[in-house]
Amino acid sequence: MGISRGARLSGMQKQVLSLYRGFLRAARSKPEEERRKIESILSEEFRRNSKQVDRKNFIYIEYLLRRGKKQLDQLKDPGTTGLSSLQVHLPQTNKRGH
Repeated sequence: MGISRGARLSGMQKQVLSLYRGFLRAARSKPEEERRKIESILSEEFRRNSKQVDRKNFIYIEYLLRRGKKQLDQLKDPGTTGLSSLQVHLPQTNKRGH
């Protein structure tokens, strides 16, 4: 994952990784084809956010975590078969932390 063994993770980083693992676990309960789609969407969305969101924009990261937890709860529901990607775009000023 790009983090060395000796690196300490912040509380927020731990929350993000925990959310990601939760999604992967929930995806295992879905049909094989849907599981692959879910994993693809997850990977794409988490990578995109890791590159586009300023690490010091804590309010936005907390928002993404809350949104992700709601989506995870929905995915855990046995009646839910898949996950759709929701893209939220930041205004340029928020990306730079201004």
